[in-house]
Amino acid sequence: MSDDFGADLRAAGRETGTRTLPAGEGRTVVLRRRYAAAVEDVWDAITDPERIGRWFLPVSGDFRPGGTYQLEGNAGGTILRCERPHLLRLSWIAGEGAADDGSSEVEVRLAAVTAAETELVLDHAAVVPAAMWDEYGPGAVGVGWDLTLLGLAMHLRGEVVADHDAWEATPQARAFSAASSAAWGEALRAAGAPPEAVAAAVRNTTAFYAPEPDAGG
Repeated sequence: MSDDFGADLRAAGRETGTRTLPAGEGRTVVLRRRYAAAVEDVWDAITDPERIGRWFLPVSGDFRPGGTYQLEGNAGGTILRCERPHLLRLSWIAGEGAADDGSSEVEVRLAAVTAAETELVLDHAAVVPAAMWDEYGPGAVGVGWDLTLLGLAMHLRGEVVADHDAWEATPQARAFSAASSAAWGEALRAAGAPPEAVAAAVRNTTAFYAPEPDAGG
């Protein structure tokens, strides 16, 4: 398994903006990256429940448009659109059993660059409390999506992580999360946020995802 995930971090482009959702004006995080895999393989990796459980989380549900899904210990929602092998749109509601109120949607778009390379665009829009956005900016969810797309990259390369929670506590993963936080700070800066807001968001996001180890632990 690779010891350097810097190339994976640099492989992704990041943007943040706004989009209107049924529940109101939402903030967006958008990630773009390419994978050295055919579009059908990437599509299967993000839609086949057995494969999703290998690189992300166990998932259950009714896997068809209009059906619902639940990621174990994470988000759930409704499958809004599913157009093989190019488009998957889901409502994305944090917490098991939480009400689907139209406040959060994730769309994944795939395009074949060549027969053996695929571009993936992930667009997550959510109505976010102003105080939370001011504290964390796009990194609040952006770092999580960076980790998720890293997991997908590792899966497509044939790498196996037996315990995702344990892996995310390793120095490698902490360094990746901290670098991702800084990258989302750059996306926030590019969107017009003032330097002091960017610095605070990066500081708070990094402390959440990659806290300093307890020296007495």
